[in-house]
Amino acid sequence: MAFTKEIVDFSGLNENQRRLKLSKLNIPLTPDEVQKIQHDMLGRAPSLAELVLFSIQGSEHCSYKSSRPHLKQFTTTGPDVVLGAKEDAGVVAVATDKKGHRWCVVMSHESHNHPSQIVPYEGAATGVGGNVRDVMCMGAEVIACTDSFRFGDIKSNKTKWIHEGVVAGIAGYGNPLGIPNIGGDIYYHEGYNENCLVTLVTLGIVREDYLIHSYAPKNADNYDLILVGKPTDNSGFGGASFASLELEEEKKKQNKAAVQEPNAFLERHLLKSTYALFDKLKQIGFINKVGFKDLGAGGVACASVELAETAGYGSEVWMDKVHIGIDNLHPSVYLCSETQERFMWVSPPEITPLIVDHYNTVFDLPGVSAGARASVIGKIRSNGQYIVHNGTEEIVNVPAAEVTEGFLYNRPHEARKNKFTEPDIPEPSDYNQVLLDILSHENMASREPVFEQYDKQVQGRTRTETGMADAGVMAPFNSEKYPEEIRNVGIALSTDHNPRHGLISPYWGGVNAVVEAMRNVAAVGATPHAITDCLCFGNPEKPHQMWEFVESVRGVADACHAIKLKDNPDQPTPIIAGNVSFYNESRTGAIPPSPIVSCLGRLKDVNKSVPMHFQKPDSVLLMIGERKDELGGSVYYSLYNELGVNLPKPDLEEVKNQIFGLTSCIEETLILSCHDIADGGIASAIAEMTFGNGIGCDIEINGDMSAHKILFSETGGFVLEVSINNVEAIRSTFSHYGIELIKIGSTNNSRSMTLNSIINLSVQKAQDAWTKGLREKL
Repeated sequence: MAFTKEIVDFSGLNENQRRLKLSKLNIPLTPDEVQKIQHDMLGRAPSLAELVLFSIQGSEHCSYKSSRPHLKQFTTTGPDVVLGAKEDAGVVAVATDKKGHRWCVVMSHESHNHPSQIVPYEGAATGVGGNVRDVMCMGAEVIACTDSFRFGDIKSNKTKWIHEGVVAGIAGYGNPLGIPNIGGDIYYHEGYNENCLVTLVTLGIVREDYLIHSYAPKNADNYDLILVGKPTDNSGFGGASFASLELEEEKKKQNKAAVQEPNAFLERHLLKSTYALFDKLKQIGFINKVGFKDLGAGGVACASVELAETAGYGSEVWMDKVHIGIDNLHPSVYLCSETQERFMWVSPPEITPLIVDHYNTVFDLPGVSAGARASVIGKIRSNGQYIVHNGTEEIVNVPAAEVTEGFLYNRPHEARKNKFTEPDIPEPSDYNQVLLDILSHENMASREPVFEQYDKQVQGRTRTETGMADAGVMAPFNSEKYPEEIRNVGIALSTDHNPRHGLISPYWGGVNAVVEAMRNVAAVGATPHAITDCLCFGNPEKPHQMWEFVESVRGVADACHAIKLKDNPDQPTPIIAGNVSFYNESRTGAIPPSPIVSCLGRLKDVNKSVPMHFQKPDSVLLMIGERKDELGGSVYYSLYNELGVNLPKPDLEEVKNQIFGLTSCIEETLILSCHDIADGGIASAIAEMTFGNGIGCDIEINGDMSAHKILFSETGGFVLEVSINNVEAIRSTFSHYGIELIKIGSTNNSRSMTLNSIINLSVQKAQDAWTKGLREKL
């Protein structure tokens, strides 16, 4: 077969000429990269389709070319890790049945930032869809999702428009899928005015021996590639490259074309049909003899080459077999567009008819959505080449390993010099009003205007909804489908990050993101079991911004290495999934350093999880974590438009021991309620604990600092509500871990809260400020 004549030859061109030629072709490669492609990788001039392919596979989004060397600091293995940060999702075991089968949670953590800034509804919705498919393609049943948002100045109409579209997109896609949303977080800061962040975590469950990998199985030569789902069109073409570029105002129309179009109801049908296919494959003994992958970044090209090359194979694709939705597009568009609701199977030829018939006839994909179907489009090959045919021509013929290798950079990084200082803020004259202002602040107030739009109880697994505790809690195996001995196993999930910490110190911003996410799951009784992260930063080609990334990664790694696994105290907490999002920058500058961290916690008995609201009067209130002068990045300082410099710098050994002691006490049912101390300080933590049941309290916290520092410092820790009869047992448990408990007060029937005799508020007044704070600003 003849090779295409659509060749792009860079021979004899200098750097500027190569750059101009790439610009005219709209190919986001650098002059040096095309030089490497032509001279080192191929030894000939590339075709246009090959250039497009290399630009996508070589993007930051796909190849991690600037971040790879630094991500090696992460520990991605562990005693319960089945699959850590290698495929489309991470997998960690959380339960073992009597037969020795390990039951696992599958986690994917991805971002959809640029698309959500340009077209908020579609950008957020397609982010949900891709995240869900990443988990499902591991052979898992999808059981939960969460979201984490970073928006600009809340007073901006543009921010409100983006906020409204993003939340509607998450709800509009996630709700029809029948997947509960169990948590998340939101932060507003002017640094996100032109670059919002939308990061998503999706959870699934699978028995370890039923796990499907996103690569071809052993002995897969001549296996079929089956494309399933929506007909391929031009939506999302260049999406992976788009995610690796700065946003430019004048390219809005072009950028919109790089955003995919969502169809949640087709995805729901694909989930249902694929779950049924999993069952068929188990019955006939083929569940471990297939490969399965979502079509995300790079579409048909990236799925077909990655499924093959990861297992040491090549593959061959015939574009005229791809079902399409728009005629007469360039073949590179069909090859690389990111049309949604698609995935690809690697199938032994003997079961290919079963798979195709399952989708096209049994579940009638063509009748459900116009043009949707399953089509056999290619083959796995043992020769290691990636070949794409278009009609009578080859348009791609390259070593598969060269495509997936991408590029690698050792970017220079240079510390930025902070000019921040600690503000001199006089003691307030009205502490009641200060607390009300903090509770109503957009970064503190109730998130009910967001989560009221989500399904939270669908599937019947949710035990603790968003807003009821510091983390969402689920019983993933709570039906007769699962062995009785694992039905009470619980999981908890929390996501966290404070951008104001990152502005002061990217390193401590990374540390605190991990620590806060871990504290949140511990507060409900779960021991931290695994971490995922979405690392969102500016332009890695700029040394100061690359330094922010390097420092944040170091902080995340140090925290995970120091806070060990409770059941394996010599093992660090593993990072099992995540992504890196660079170029979150516009003409107004880069976003604050944003390592968004999610922590999965495990409960041996979900029935022992605790809420964050006071449960009864006459309880004793205990504090873990002495108050320190750590108001840098605090909500209190933001009331005065100050940032500060004394941000929380947790002792990681102490954090580990606090978590171990707390989870032991909760497991022994010694704790009535618990809340972590973070945003807004201990005053806000106490206030939030009064809201659920209207129970009041009387608090006295002593210290050498001024009262506003004691009450509003964001030094981490916990507030515990306990029965007086359990105080000594709790002290004994914490003493074993070297942690001191501080008695700070008691609950009562007054329906008011008194703190250090300078705050005296009714629970209702405080709760009104907190409840209305965000809603009235949107």
